[in-house]
Amino acid sequence: MSGTNEAPPEGVRLQKVLANAGVASRRVAEDLIVAGRVRVNGQIVTELGSRIDPENDLVDVDGTAIQLDQSKRYVMLNKPTGVVSSMKDDRGRPDLRQFTGEWEERLYNVGRLDAETSGLLVLTNDGELAHVLAHPSFGVTKVYIAKVEGRVLPQTIQTLTRGVELEDGPIAADKARLLSSSAEGGGSLVELTLHSGRNRIVRRMMAEVGHPVVELVRRQFGPLHLGTLPAGRTRELTKVERGDLLTLARRAAGDEPQPHDSSEPRSDQETE
Repeated sequence: MSGTNEAPPEGVRLQKVLANAGVASRRVAEDLIVAGRVRVNGQIVTELGSRIDPENDLVDVDGTAIQLDQSKRYVMLNKPTGVVSSMKDDRGRPDLRQFTGEWEERLYNVGRLDAETSGLLVLTNDGELAHVLAHPSFGVTKVYIAKVEGRVLPQTIQTLTRGVELEDGPIAADKARLLSSSAEGGGSLVELTLHSGRNRIVRRMMAEVGHPVVELVRRQFGPLHLGTLPAGRTRELTKVERGDLLTLARRAAGDEPQPHDSSEPRSDQETE
């Protein structure tokens, strides 16, 4: 008896991968592929028989990254004041463990906010994404609203965008905007956009221009907006938010390998 034993084809059909990822039904996914709207590792794929490795290949549709690894979890937290940005504080202060109980995965914080700063923190078990988002060299922007002492003048806003000199070097806001200013001593509200990860940078910048921070909240982190999420509450990122976040991380990282253990995100960067 003669014959050949052909090895089964490697990988998973691209349209099945897209359907499993929740992008569209398999039939619609086929239409997306034929229309040239799907890329694998940066290359447009139009052949319906194409197979990929979901564990290693990167897929995007219309330029938006697709999450293929369903074991990865992405959570937004509105961190309240009085909580340190650590999963276990060695001094016994309130930490982030209280916000992760409903997920089986071991989550870590992406970057840090100091104890007296509230606002948007990302919790995830995706180490490569966490490294890109947290490391200042990748320039992910953050938007803060600061309530400060005194009446902030327009020329002070210009100073913040031109740059101020701090003890660890000069720093300039990417954007600065005066939201409100009281002539009766009620303080001012200032919006600052920064990509710096330097320690307590907003507080130090505002103190340098003569307006110490009274309250500080981070409203935006990269493409993510805090919205109406109450302090102390969490929610999983939507499919659109996950796509935006993964897209940003891939563009920022390029093809360079991440120099760390991807099983545990780094959380020692980007402290406010």
